[in-house]
Amino acid sequence: MAQNVLITGAAGFIGSSIAARLGAAGDRVVGLDNYCDFYDPAIKRDRAKRLRDEHGIEIIEGDIRDRAAVDRAFDAAEPDAVIHVAAMAGVRPSIADPKLYTEVNLDGTVNMLNASVTSGVKKFLFASSSSVYGNNDKVPFSEDDPVDHPISPYAATKRAGELICHTYTHLHQLPVTCLRFFTVYGPGQRPDLAIGTFMRLIDQNKSVPMFGDGTTSRDYTYIDDIVNGVLAALEKCSGFNIYNLGGSSPVSLRELIGAIGIAMGKDPKVEQLPMQPGDVERTFADTSRARRELGFASRVSLEEGLARQRASISTDAGR
Repeated sequence: MAQNVLITGAAGFIGSSIAARLGAAGDRVVGLDNYCDFYDPAIKRDRAKRLRDEHGIEIIEGDIRDRAAVDRAFDAAEPDAVIHVAAMAGVRPSIADPKLYTEVNLDGTVNMLNASVTSGVKKFLFASSSSVYGNNDKVPFSEDDPVDHPISPYAATKRAGELICHTYTHLHQLPVTCLRFFTVYGPGQRPDLAIGTFMRLIDQNKSVPMFGDGTTSRDYTYIDDIVNGVLAALEKCSGFNIYNLGGSSPVSLRELIGAIGIAMGKDPKVEQLPMQPGDVERTFADTSRARRELGFASRVSLEEGLARQRASISTDAGR
């Protein structure tokens, strides 16, 4: 049955991917996005235009910190469900400006939760992050692991967001599902992230920065797999739950650079640099709960995902 869905951050990489899938399925989707300049707003406005042209999805321009803008979005959407993706992202920028991160990621989330309670929303999905696990010694990371020691303001705001969500379930019976995303990549990925950056540098025959000795590892997860997990979580949202959505197949930084080189058809030039503050040593998702309760599975291999992202760069360049 069709539903009304409000998506924050709907012009971003993940938010727009979710919006397009829901729009294609016949749901009525309204977006909210402030087109911030964390990266080129023109990229986001182009996504918004595609969503409007291809799926009839309108994105309201507004900031989640502004309760009046949030209320306008709720009035337009009349949502049955909210998928709250909007956030200030990035570990290192959060160290430089922690106040901005708490204002957007915490105050903004509280605005969304309050509006959801007032509007009688039936389902609320919160986009969390694998960064909440910090430098957890135990791998793979399970939702039941302690997450009391984040190592960046960004990670701290995501964990705090989960706790605030739990409070609203307890106090207001708002059904909330928190989804811990593990390093999402694919066509349309944020241009400042590693894979897209490395592809551009290798294509230009420039050196790729490798922070540390190349042994740090990440659990890369293709965007289509993430969207599948989000839609499954939306369908089953009830009570309060937390799920990992990840590839469950960590890849070292050195291996990633090599795999991108293969996708680009070039040998990467590597410049080794010191580790950067706030970076975790590894991420590795235990997805057994998501598999059992949501039917989630990561299906796209890193090699296939990199090939698709590489092809999308060529397509964009040809426009």
